[in-house]
Amino acid sequence: MDGVPSARALARVSLGAVGDNCRALRGRLTGGAELCVVVKADGYGHGAVECARAAQEAGATWLAVAAAGEAARLRAAGVRGPLLTMGSLTRDETATALGADADVVVWEPAYAHALAERVGAGPPARVHVKLDTGMGRLGTADPERALAVARIVAEDPRLALVGAMTHFATADERGDEFFPAQLRRFADFAAALRAEHPGVILHAANSAATMRDPASHFDMVRCGVAVYGLDPFQGDPADSGLRPALTLESTVGAARRFAAGTSAGYGRRWAAERDTVVATLPIGYGDGWRRALTNDCDVLIGGRRHPLVGTVSMDNVTVDVGPAATVTPGDLAVLIGTQGGERILCEEVARRIGTINYEITCGLTARVPRTYEP
Repeated sequence: MDGVPSARALARVSLGAVGDNCRALRGRLTGGAELCVVVKADGYGHGAVECARAAQEAGATWLAVAAAGEAARLRAAGVRGPLLTMGSLTRDETATALGADADVVVWEPAYAHALAERVGAGPPARVHVKLDTGMGRLGTADPERALAVARIVAEDPRLALVGAMTHFATADERGDEFFPAQLRRFADFAAALRAEHPGVILHAANSAATMRDPASHFDMVRCGVAVYGLDPFQGDPADSGLRPALTLESTVGAARRFAAGTSAGYGRRWAAERDTVVATLPIGYGDGWRRALTNDCDVLIGGRRHPLVGTVSMDNVTVDVGPAATVTPGDLAVLIGTQGGERILCEEVARRIGTINYEITCGLTARVPRTYEP
C-alpha cells in the first residue's frame, strides 16, 4: 500500500529539512562565523553520513562528533572536510582520530606532549584547546593553564594549534545568569589567546546559544539539535524557524473489539472503560519507543489522535481507537510527525516523560530503518 512503511517501524528523514535548517542557522550568524554541524550519536538518531552530506551541501563548513569511531565511520563513507572529535580519547582512540584526519581537543599539558609523541614524523595533529567555563566536564577551568597548553601546541612542530573552545551549560534556559557569565569568561580568555595566536578559530555556541545571543558566535558555532529541526528550548520548532526532519511511523498489525473491562498489556495497567476497538502496532521499547510512555502519549491513525493504552512492551504497543473505528490491519500510524491536520512533535513526546526532544530521536534503535527523502 502506498504510504505504508515497508518495515514494522520506520523513521523517514527529510534531508531537505536538514538543509533548510542549516540555511536558517547560517542566516542567523554574525561576523562571518562558520557553521559546524554536530553529527555525533549517528546524527542524533537521524543518520550521521546522510545528514553530514546534506549539511555540507547547505553550507556547513565543519562537522563535529564525540568519538573517534564516529569520525572514522564518516571518513570511510567518503565524507570530507574539517572534522572535529570533541570527546576525551584513549591512546587507541587518539590513533583512530588521527587516522581519520580529525581534529582533537586538548586541555592538559601531559596529553599535548603524548599527542606529539603519537604523531611522530606524520602530519601535525590539529588541536583545539578547551577551557571549561562552567560545564564541569571536559577542559581545564584555569585560563592560564589553557593558555599554557596553547603555547605547548603552537611551539611543537608535530602539533598545529587550530582552535579554542568551550561549552555552555545553560544556554537553553533563557534569562538565566550563568550563560552570560560563561560567555564573559570565554571572551576574556579568547582575547588573551588571540593576542598570542591571531589565527586561532574560536568557537563556543551550541544550537541554543547560537539562537540566543549573537555575541556567542565568535568564528564558528557548533549546532546539533537545531539542524534536525528540534527546538533547543523545547518549544515548537516552527517558532524558531526550524523544520523537523524525522517522522516515525508504524502500521496497524491488528485491530480487535474490546468489551468494557477487557485489559491490554503487561500488568493490566489499562482496561477499557467502554466497548471499543484497540489497535496493536508492532513497535515498542526494543525500537526505542520508551516504556515510560505507557498510558501517556498519542498516536495518529486515520488523521486523528488516539491514546496509547497499556504497557509499552518490547515489540508492541496498543492504541484505543474508539468504538466507532474503522481501523484495519495495514493502516498507517504516525508516532512522530503529521497526519491529516494533526501533528505530534518530539517536544510533546519528551514533555510527557520529563526529558528532552533529542533523547527521543537518539533513543531510536537500529531495529528502526531510516529512509532518506529530499
